[in-house]
Amino acid sequence: MITPKTTEETAFDLNLIKHIPLTFAKTNMVLPVRREASVLEGYVSDMQGAFALSEIAASLALKPKPILIDREKLLALINRIYGMAGSAAEVMDNMSEGDFDTVATEFESPKDIMELTGDAPIIRLLNALLQQAVKENASDIHIEPYENDLQVRMRIDGILRKILTPPKIIQDALISRVKIMANMDIAQRRLPQDGRIRLLISGKDIDVRVSIIPSVFGERAVLRILDRKQGLMGLSALGLDDVTKAALETLLNRPHGIFLVTGPTGSGKTTTLYAALNHIYSEEKNIITIEDPVEYQIRGIAQIGVNPRIGLTFASGLRSVLRHDPDVIMVGEIRDYDTAEIAVQASLTGHLVLSTLHTNDAVSSVTRLIDMGVEPFLIASSLCGVVAERLIRVVCSECKEQYEPTELERSYFSFPVETLFRGKGCPRCNNTGYFGRIGIFELFAIEPGVLPLINSNTDSTAIKNYAIEHGMKTLRQDGLIKAATGQTSLQEVLRVTQKDDAGI
Repeated sequence: MITPKTTEETAFDLNLIKHIPLTFAKTNMVLPVRREASVLEGYVSDMQGAFALSEIAASLALKPKPILIDREKLLALINRIYGMAGSAAEVMDNMSEGDFDTVATEFESPKDIMELTGDAPIIRLLNALLQQAVKENASDIHIEPYENDLQVRMRIDGILRKILTPPKIIQDALISRVKIMANMDIAQRRLPQDGRIRLLISGKDIDVRVSIIPSVFGERAVLRILDRKQGLMGLSALGLDDVTKAALETLLNRPHGIFLVTGPTGSGKTTTLYAALNHIYSEEKNIITIEDPVEYQIRGIAQIGVNPRIGLTFASGLRSVLRHDPDVIMVGEIRDYDTAEIAVQASLTGHLVLSTLHTNDAVSSVTRLIDMGVEPFLIASSLCGVVAERLIRVVCSECKEQYEPTELERSYFSFPVETLFRGKGCPRCNNTGYFGRIGIFELFAIEPGVLPLINSNTDSTAIKNYAIEHGMKTLRQDGLIKAATGQTSLQEVLRVTQKDDAGI
């Protein structure tokens, strides 16, 4: 007898699924939930699942109690619960000295890596690292060799955290496994290599960008994790306030000009550009991008990946793109004078150009372009707006608490603040007090009053002071507002931002 159920239970016993392959659970649509006395409860979607649960219960000398739920809901639960089970540390604990030199030479993609648990130990270790990275929303995995050991770290919410310290003996095997998955040359150990892996992890379509460089103590690998679906966000999901969002939309709706997103590596620039493209996209527009590499595919947009080895650079690609009658062009990054010059000329001939720069704030982009060799009057004529951004950690909602700020903490705010927020630390946030990240933004919209300052090559400090006087909100100001409203902590805002020249 199958018991119908409409609500999802949360008290899963993860030990029940450790010896049940993911393929068996998905094929039979069965998920053991918990054991109570002599009964094994489990979710099923049909009679086949009920029979499978009976087999599992019999192997444990228990009586089955199947609970009927919707098939799509059960599949989502299977992916989520199997994603919670196991970790790289547990795999390491189960490895022996004889396992360390084993490296498989075949890998089928995009097969779900959680289905490969029966393969060689090195494969299981790397699969567990990738699975754990996705489960904990890590952006990068660092495999770092040292003189006597190997260290594995993950960047979670922007902070590197040590995960494992495997024995030195598995170093070559682990790096070789990464190379095999990324289609790299496993015999080449003296030159840097870049590659890419496409995987299914817990039902998610994941891209992994791999970079390997030689170091004094062996090859070092960094694996950047990109969720192909999660990366496509709307402007509303970035963390923009209503006023900044409306101003940004006005800039993006212009028919021509250059719009820049600035910030250091890992500050969310590419995500913001993709959100901008999503906002701009329509069937009436021809949108072409030039990226290094193409991180997320967007339907209806032509995307080009640069390849310097064959002479396809941002500059050469941009020249060719202009012959394809584009309305909007997105250039991954303006790195040199050639790219900047073509981008300016494209904007002056009726195209909207979106791109990124590496500067500390929005106004510094003007100085950066001048340093590249672009004439100030061309910048004044073509640049329509710049957004600077950073990513700050969000206070964990599970352990969030209010507290009364000290006088020193109050002094950072230009408005009265009665309470601030912090995370006490809990299992959900790994006792950090933070879970997830959100953007803080500084929008520098080019208006007629600032044009004489740009034309006369005025220093960036004077331009920034002018922009602040005329309503520009700085990165720190935006962060302080988010701290006052409980989205983040004051300490996090101070960590990420710097005091600007206007004293704010």
